[in-house]
Amino acid sequence: QRDPALDGVGLVIFDEFHERSLHADLALALVLDSQRGLREDLRLLVTSATLDGAALARLLGDAPIVTSEGRAHPVTRYYLPRDPDDLDLNVVVRTVLTALSHHAGDLLVFLPGGGEIRRVLCRLAAEPACAGLALVPLYGDLPGDAQQRALQPDPAGRRKIVLATPIAETSLTIEGVSVVVDAGWTRVPRFDPRSGLTRLETVRIAADAAEQRAGRAGRLGPGVCYRLWSEATQNRLRPRRTPEILDADLAPLALELAQWGVKDPLALAWLDPPPPGALAQARALLTELEVLDEQGRITPTGRDLAELPTHPRLAHLLRRGAALGHGALAADLAALLEERDLLRGEHPFGCDLTARLDALQAFRRAGRDGARGGLADPTACIRVEQAARRWRQLLRVGPALEPPAAAETVGMLLALAYPDRVARRREGGAGRYLLANGRGARLLAGDPWLGRDWLAVAHLDAGVGEGRIWLAAPIAPADLETHLAARVRTVAEVNWDERLAAVSARRERRLGALILKSAPLADAAPAALRHAMLAGIRRMGLDCLPWSDELRDWRARVLSLRHWFPDDGWPDVSDG
Repeated sequence: QRDPALDGVGLVIFDEFHERSLHADLALALVLDSQRGLREDLRLLVTSATLDGAALARLLGDAPIVTSEGRAHPVTRYYLPRDPDDLDLNVVVRTVLTALSHHAGDLLVFLPGGGEIRRVLCRLAAEPACAGLALVPLYGDLPGDAQQRALQPDPAGRRKIVLATPIAETSLTIEGVSVVVDAGWTRVPRFDPRSGLTRLETVRIAADAAEQRAGRAGRLGPGVCYRLWSEATQNRLRPRRTPEILDADLAPLALELAQWGVKDPLALAWLDPPPPGALAQARALLTELEVLDEQGRITPTGRDLAELPTHPRLAHLLRRGAALGHGALAADLAALLEERDLLRGEHPFGCDLTARLDALQAFRRAGRDGARGGLADPTACIRVEQAARRWRQLLRVGPALEPPAAAETVGMLLALAYPDRVARRREGGAGRYLLANGRGARLLAGDPWLGRDWLAVAHLDAGVGEGRIWLAAPIAPADLETHLAARVRTVAEVNWDERLAAVSARRERRLGALILKSAPLADAAPAALRHAMLAGIRRMGLDCLPWSDELRDWRARVLSLRHWFPDDGWPDVSDG
């Protein structure tokens, strides 16, 4: 972005391109744009283990394809006679024990996430066949030293079982592995542009990922791969993994495109163009965050936010928080929201984000043993503290001060990042809320914020009906008027109130779908009043009018005259 001509660069290499990350697709599109407009001499090299090379070669202007078969050792693949129902950890444990008894060498077990890894580790640790073996996890949230224990041979020379997420498919080399046990599932984020929410789904892996996983057993010699699905399912796997650009939240991409100066993304060369619906939702969010103007051009605020290496929502929280004198608190919040929840297991704090801030402060004061009385995960605390320190350095603010911030201040900062997720409690429901974006949300029974009228919600799931709120803080309505003033609008509402069976005319202050203030409207337009009354009568029927016997008789006489003397101009006073 700072050097579109790539001055002094002769060759750009895109490695592991088959992973089809959003960053890789975007970077390739921008580099191709630079090559076309500024640097005809610039060379590109795209490498991939499993990608469809022909489509990529066409994108690169019929570039030549160089194929290297390599020297992989043969890997014998075993399948189950039939598929288990979803992910069955019992099948995983039984297969690991079978592999231990039939084959030599270290084992690499692929599971979709850290939760499954921890459960299988506990099960294996209780098995006599695993006594004396090194059981090690491998996933992205682990500290560096723990990851190194998984990658290197065991110092004591023990046989090793590594339980890993897809992080071990391509980017890491694990020494000594000759057996792979592949559960066949992966966890992927799916973005719903209608709700603006991302949910994690556990899905079957693609055939190219399955081949890469099996290949980990053939690095040093002949290997074995146990696939925990049937051969029939293998033949039905989709050939390649879904590109992230088709499922992701595109707000970061939309910001990058605006900074690049592209209004029409189809002007760039894409292997898969960004979906119009997700891109429109992303631009609407960036406009709400004052990153884009009404014409879709990047604003000075947008250029400032683009300098921070995080989602535009959190960048807005960081910049505005620092400007309001809450830079250290904003850094802590951004770090907490970027990392996984540091409160583990069963705890009484529900969705209370201030409880997470308290746990972080306790960890700072007392180290690993002081994090919220042992309820916080020390490893997660370390990661959050490292991220918070990085944000404080970028914002040039000092460390967080005691005492902790008021809960409403936390809510105000959250609303800067999630203005569309400000929530107001519905009438008659302590745990049911309406969000500013029009969606419903709920708190679980016993949550500390149950009954609070206003919340700013950071994380919630994309439920079919009402999403569950996972992280939130209370917010004062006055803060909405102050800090989200550009998003609050005044609306004159004239409509039929079925509960009162009368026309209601009110002036309302609204944040999206939420009513902040409402007062009677004394100067409503007569035409609007008539329109509302007619709409109400149509819904309720003519029986709601104050008919008398005399009026009904009069109407019958008029209709009779109209029937017998159609040319005399008697009015139509029928129901229609």
